[in-house]
Amino acid sequence: MAPEGLPSVEQIRRAPKALLHDHLDGGLRPRTVIELAAAQHYDALPTTDEAALREWFKRGANRHDLTLYLETFAHTVGVMQTADALTRVAAECAEDLADDGVVYAEVRFAPELHVNNGLSLDEVTEAVVRGFAEGSAGRGIRIGTLCTAMRTATHSLEIAELAVRWRDRGVVGFDIAGAEKGYPPTQHLDAFEYCQRENFHFTIHAGEAFGPKSIWEAIQYCGAERLGHGVRIRDDISHDADGRETLGLLAAYVRDRRIPLEVCPSSNVHTGVSPTIREHPIKMLADLRFRVTVNTDNRLMSGCSMTSEMAALADAFGWGLDRMRWLTINAMKSSFLPYDERLEIIEGVIKKGYQKLGIGG
Repeated sequence: MAPEGLPSVEQIRRAPKALLHDHLDGGLRPRTVIELAAAQHYDALPTTDEAALREWFKRGANRHDLTLYLETFAHTVGVMQTADALTRVAAECAEDLADDGVVYAEVRFAPELHVNNGLSLDEVTEAVVRGFAEGSAGRGIRIGTLCTAMRTATHSLEIAELAVRWRDRGVVGFDIAGAEKGYPPTQHLDAFEYCQRENFHFTIHAGEAFGPKSIWEAIQYCGAERLGHGVRIRDDISHDADGRETLGLLAAYVRDRRIPLEVCPSSNVHTGVSPTIREHPIKMLADLRFRVTVNTDNRLMSGCSMTSEMAALADAFGWGLDRMRWLTINAMKSSFLPYDERLEIIEGVIKKGYQKLGIGG
């Protein structure tokens, strides 16, 4: 039973939701990991008990450090090395998101991590796109794919070119991810400039494990349209003795330009960005009217869903369905779909879905 005035978990699950920041290799079903490991003779799993494996991933990720958090992906990536495995994982991702009330999602994956058994980058991408199409068919969800390059490697231009090749076949954008500290986005400037020349969308992981300088480079040197996480923009916001906030030049620019923040609350707690959800800067950023969106990041590692993320924010800050509607429209406005298609989902799906729940005119 939800406290008076707060939406119930079932209401949140039924409400239309839009998701911009979700990693394919961070959202596998534990049973799928086990079955794929057996089929591929992958013997490095810490356990083959489904419940124990689920808890192992959560425990391994919740170490308050991004680099340690990323170590758990060795096992999910390890079993995603065949076309059939990639298609299955993508299809199940679409099914799980649809069951959670997500009506639009952009799910990202790093093609370069899935070529260990001889698949080409195009074969990897084809398998993933096919899985999303199969899993979303008839389920009331649309999925766009983001091709991610690893910022710790040197393949970013090749991955950007791959993403553009697949732009009319399900891929809607480009991204870089991985350990942020020591690997600034400007090391991949050629990839971002290529995307700009091709009129192609991209987001950049910035402002998660590293502060405003990473955000500044991502925006002012690389031209990021969105910020993956971006919550360390809080470091450019000062507070006076009365608690009033003053935005620094970068924070003001991000807000003025309506640059979307792909905020992932539970993941941010697990990687040490914030001690708890209640102390997370998302409330301050939302109150200051930044373009805030809510996301899952890695559903397996953080043990979360869009419903659980919204429910946690409702519990922490007293947010109701009206605030969730605002956050959802923020996300849909910020998606990499064409403008008319964004509007169609906002007006025809999201607003109508909230009207059924008594929110909005």
